[in-house]
Amino acid sequence: MTIDSILPIFIWVPLIGFLVSNILPKTNERLISGTAFGTLVVQLSLATAFVLYWAFNGAETFQVKEIILFQNADYVFQIDFLFDLITAVYLLVGAVLTFLVTRYSRFYLHREAGYKRFFTTTLFFYVGYNLTILSGNLETLFVGWEILGISSFLLISFYRERYLPVKNAVKVFSIYRIGDIGLILAMWASHHLWGQNITFFQLNNAELVHHQLQNHTFIGVFISAMFLISAAAKSAQLPFSSWLPRAMEGPTPSSAIFYGSLSVHIGAFLLMRTFPFWEYQTSVRILIAGLGGSTALVATVIARVQSSVKSQIAYASIAQIGIIFIEISLGFNHLALFHFAGNAFLRTYQLLVSPSVVSYLIREQFYSFSKRTKTVEDLLPKRLQHTIYMLSLKEWNLDNMLYQYLWNPLKWAGNKLNVVKGRTLILFFVPAFALGYYILDRVHLLTPTWKENTPIIFAAIGLIMVFKSFTQRSSVRLAWVLVIMNHFWIALAISFNEKFDPKETMLYLSGIIVAGVIGYFCLQRLFQQAGKKISLSRFHGQSEDHPKIAIVFLLACLGLTGFPISPTFIGEDLIFSHIHEEQFALATLISLSFILDGLAVIRIYARVFMGPNSRTHAEFSNRYF
Repeated sequence: MTIDSILPIFIWVPLIGFLVSNILPKTNERLISGTAFGTLVVQLSLATAFVLYWAFNGAETFQVKEIILFQNADYVFQIDFLFDLITAVYLLVGAVLTFLVTRYSRFYLHREAGYKRFFTTTLFFYVGYNLTILSGNLETLFVGWEILGISSFLLISFYRERYLPVKNAVKVFSIYRIGDIGLILAMWASHHLWGQNITFFQLNNAELVHHQLQNHTFIGVFISAMFLISAAAKSAQLPFSSWLPRAMEGPTPSSAIFYGSLSVHIGAFLLMRTFPFWEYQTSVRILIAGLGGSTALVATVIARVQSSVKSQIAYASIAQIGIIFIEISLGFNHLALFHFAGNAFLRTYQLLVSPSVVSYLIREQFYSFSKRTKTVEDLLPKRLQHTIYMLSLKEWNLDNMLYQYLWNPLKWAGNKLNVVKGRTLILFFVPAFALGYYILDRVHLLTPTWKENTPIIFAAIGLIMVFKSFTQRSSVRLAWVLVIMNHFWIALAISFNEKFDPKETMLYLSGIIVAGVIGYFCLQRLFQQAGKKISLSRFHGQSEDHPKIAIVFLLACLGLTGFPISPTFIGEDLIFSHIHEEQFALATLISLSFILDGLAVIRIYARVFMGPNSRTHAEFSNRYF
């Protein structure tokens, strides 16, 4: 066995553990936790032995080319692995901390209704984490990135019978979706810049990167900006910082492993991995340092006024990651790696002991009272002190800013479509879609202006579909069908944009069709069994009464959002490869469609299957009234 062949083992070990965990009986806690713990013991042992062997044999960077999933004349989607110092540190820290948290969780979650669900989701997260840090190109990284996103959603909403965890899970997923699109746009622009799917190993060739960016300055800055947006969203940097404390609604062990140590540092990993690309772009380095510095300052003052210990730890972690961003921008990658390891271990420890610390602090206030000592804030004028204090209490209105400048405009646009009934949309746009395909066979008859604008028009129509779905409150099935229609309009728009093999369109739509049909029949089955009207105006919590339908519908949702369980995942990247580098309007419309697709689908799942159901409301009423 060569050293190259060992890397995939770090993916297979947690993946096998995840698959085995799925088939275990949910009542056997010893077997469930033992499977997860045993998986992590094997992973930690292998990781430690491999890193030591690698270090004592020269610690050279090496690449492993694994599987080509799709290939045509000018596009390749392949799974690549890369191992270097960055990977080694993240691999070891991840193995140690996941092992410790799994050990802790065996007893912490004893007799919890979702005991099996927690350990299964944690192993699923760990698969995504290893796939991300071992990735050798953007496509492989994106597979792991998506797994991290959905496992975050599932663990934040672990207490799915409650309103607040589910609401916060959807909020966090919406921020993650922005990061996803940042990566997709970076892959799109990178494909046009290099004329191929570049690997991280090739980025280490300074001559190649410098020569390519010399004549493509703007597109280089654009790719770097997309990396930064993705990293900021994943690592809770400004203006996305407010999601991290909301993510603490999940169990304490998941808060520790996700939002204290590993997942929240993946943004920093992305910047370190792509550092050779933007190393000589001074404007990008200043932007990263400025973002990290401002985040560190704002998060520090917010942390000082938080009444919840978990929120204090969350904002303290955000501040430290901001400093890590500064270190990366200055080129101090070794210092950033050391800082990452220290911050990850510290925050994991703090979050795991936080329930005990609260009781200790309350006791200390009664028996060991001490006067407030002077701090650096006392040097500021009183008016400024009070202003900063009030802003910090309101968390600098970060949530309100996102709502005001991002989500509310999207909802406003969707609500404007409420004057058009859903059936009218379908009856009008289905014939229009058929007409579009009729024109596609006669595209040579169009004038150059119409040829240029037709893809944009059809992409805009698809965006209208998903806008309507995103703000739909009455009909669940209509919201689902509108998302499916949006994907068909995107496929039609790209077909007008460039002449290519129709099999590529079918690759993209095959996953959409299968997932769409399965999801629709799940909804039909649910309505028959529930025997009542289910709308999107509130949460219904149907997963408790219909768990099998909930699982199948979740898989359909993942297929419809382009999760890597269907060909649509490759198809989305393939679709973007047919958007020309000067077509920013078309790329923007399709990016918005993909963002809202994911949000609309997860919103449907959350409203129908999660949150308090009628039984929960009845129990609450009987208990308190």
